[in-house]
Amino acid sequence: MFNQPQNIFQIKELRDKILFTLLIIAVFRIGTHIPVPGVDAAALAKFFESMRGTIFGVYDIFVGGALSRASIFALGIMPYISASIIMQLLSAALPNLQRLQKEGEHGRRKINQYSRLLTVLVAAVQAFGIASFLQTVKTPDGLPIVPNPGLGFMLTTVLALVAGAIFVMWLGELITDHGLGNGASVLILIGSLDTIPQEIMNVIRLVSSGATSWINALIFAVFVVLITAAVVVATEVQRRIPVHYAKRVVGRGVVGGQTTYLPLTVNAAGVIPIIFAQSILIFPQTIATAITNPTIRTFLQMYFQPGTWLYDLLTFILVIFFAYFYTSVVMNPKDIAENLQRYGGFIPGVRPGEKTAEYIDRVMSRILLPAAVFFGLVAVLPYHVSKWLNIPFYFGGTRILIIVGVILDLVNRINSYLVMRQYDALIKKGKIRGWRT
Repeated sequence: MFNQPQNIFQIKELRDKILFTLLIIAVFRIGTHIPVPGVDAAALAKFFESMRGTIFGVYDIFVGGALSRASIFALGIMPYISASIIMQLLSAALPNLQRLQKEGEHGRRKINQYSRLLTVLVAAVQAFGIASFLQTVKTPDGLPIVPNPGLGFMLTTVLALVAGAIFVMWLGELITDHGLGNGASVLILIGSLDTIPQEIMNVIRLVSSGATSWINALIFAVFVVLITAAVVVATEVQRRIPVHYAKRVVGRGVVGGQTTYLPLTVNAAGVIPIIFAQSILIFPQTIATAITNPTIRTFLQMYFQPGTWLYDLLTFILVIFFAYFYTSVVMNPKDIAENLQRYGGFIPGVRPGEKTAEYIDRVMSRILLPAAVFFGLVAVLPYHVSKWLNIPFYFGGTRILIIVGVILDLVNRINSYLVMRQYDALIKKGKIRGWRT
């Protein structure tokens, strides 16, 4: 991606952030291989071989294989994300939380504290579901995954998983505060990349043995390249609204009188909608593990699996919903309009204040709809393509959106550090060692 990577490491602050992030990733990867006591690892591995393509297989991808190893990090960062979703929904509905949001740094810390406490509750529920699930299921050969089930196993497993989830939440916050990028997104990215080498080898073996034709593999490879390119374009495209700043006298000087633009990204929410959607769709399967009613349990297990019409429909709807919801949280048209008016900026042909807010809101709604529909389709269709071509490579839309979105975010963050450090000679050429500014 760049010709001389040493340019990045010449900036001490950026170098420290990258090294710190790599250190936290290493700790996370080590934790995904520490198992909880009382689980037959060989039997669990056999069971998950038969669970590929199910919601548990998808969840296992996002936690870096920790679930299939019954690791102490089996819950991953998902409880924290689920708690964050709940808190954001409550913040939009409860006046007390709305006031906290407007209190700046103090309010943000308070809401984060509530999110952490709620994470413990969500993690406890999910840990109980996983522990119950491990006790009841068996391998296709009929071997139990937990040789000695009972209260002792339930207690130790729930405590270990909850502690692991809290530790992973802490690791994510360390990356966000002292590392590079959003901690939760980075940890999910690392988990998503975990099984890719193994899946590529499985495809090569199938093609070599004749179980899958090389034409199917080639079609799938072309599809991967095209859908990745489409996601990159859709993630980076912007609608630029021209903004004029009137001349103002500040002290003895005159400032303003310039024209710039307000960039509205069609995918302002990034990978958050797809992560939120997956976090919610995991709950029905978690609940199913604790339900004794066979009818309800069978329904949840049958219809809340990737590839079923109900699961795909809910994924599509949730991605669109969270795209709108999260964009409204991070980009409030009223706040943007107030900031423009405060600094003497205005959109040509639009009155400052309320009319500007309405105009920005209308533009955002129009550009967001096709983008949200596109990402909703990307979240659903790739899974069916891989099934149709008989390629055992989980190229679900969730994975590709997360990988592309997080990597682009990291690239932009690194690029911004290079720009801030006044790489004048490279910036004038329009590139930074192969990176486009």
